[in-house]
Amino acid sequence: MPTSYKRRFTLPRHLQGAARSWLEEADHAPRKPRLASTVALVRDAPDGTETWLTYRTGDSPLGVVAFPGGSVENTDQDSFDWFGPSVGQWAELLGTDDYALARVHVVAAIRELFEETGVLLAGSDESVVVEGTSTADWTRAREALANQEIGFADLLSKRGLGLRTDLLRSLVHWVTPEFAHRRFDTRYFAATLPVGQAPTLLPSKGVWGQWVSAAKVVAGRETSALGDEVGQPDTRGLALPELLVPATEIILAKMAKAKGCIAYLSIKRSNHLYRAELVEEKGQLFLEVEAPGAVAPPTEALRVVEP
Repeated sequence: MPTSYKRRFTLPRHLQGAARSWLEEADHAPRKPRLASTVALVRDAPDGTETWLTYRTGDSPLGVVAFPGGSVENTDQDSFDWFGPSVGQWAELLGTDDYALARVHVVAAIRELFEETGVLLAGSDESVVVEGTSTADWTRAREALANQEIGFADLLSKRGLGLRTDLLRSLVHWVTPEFAHRRFDTRYFAATLPVGQAPTLLPSKGVWGQWVSAAKVVAGRETSALGDEVGQPDTRGLALPELLVPATEIILAKMAKAKGCIAYLSIKRSNHLYRAELVEEKGQLFLEVEAPGAVAPPTEALRVVEP
């Protein structure tokens, strides 16, 4: 019989005030989450699978350190040339009957990845991927997109490009806990780094971004190695659970075990919705997340429960 288990994560310090207020209030209603998409960009390296992580301000619903991503925008409903699985197929992959919802999540994933890193999953047809997106011209286009001076659909159509949605893989569905002041309903995707492209920070907004070994990050979970590397006031001296949302940590853990990008992207996945419940034990607050799987990691499982 299929089973699931619950994992417990430390509640980051910057969220504890909101969490305490939530517990103390008799009457409260959660804020409606905004739709968001994010992409785990991966590549093969001698140390195993690497992924690109970025720094975000401490109040980001994606975490202080996260994969590239952000909110779905109204312009994500614009018309695009589309290569790869149909919108209906993407709706099935994402576990929704809402075709429009599936479409904007896919568009937002490709747009946010390009805006934040310059990596563009687009081509002139279903067999071509654009190259050389690190030039000054492409950087100006990213800045214009970030400042809403141009729409993503216009940017691509002027260059004769369409979305290569076949280069994306659906990962998990994560909803920010109810007590948070800013909430996202986020679809996580993955993609390999296209040939002839390299991620770069957006000059006007980027603070820190770097390829990291998934295995090394996970192995250093209880240390401040990653936070010290990022080097920001709200990352230095902090262990991994203080920096990442549980969905990101879960993805990194699975990525660390995979034998290369192809193996990682080929993993069969269910349309599991991760929701974190706020729990208190001996005066300490935690986030408890139910994860699918027949076998729970021995150091992280609280109990095995029937779905």
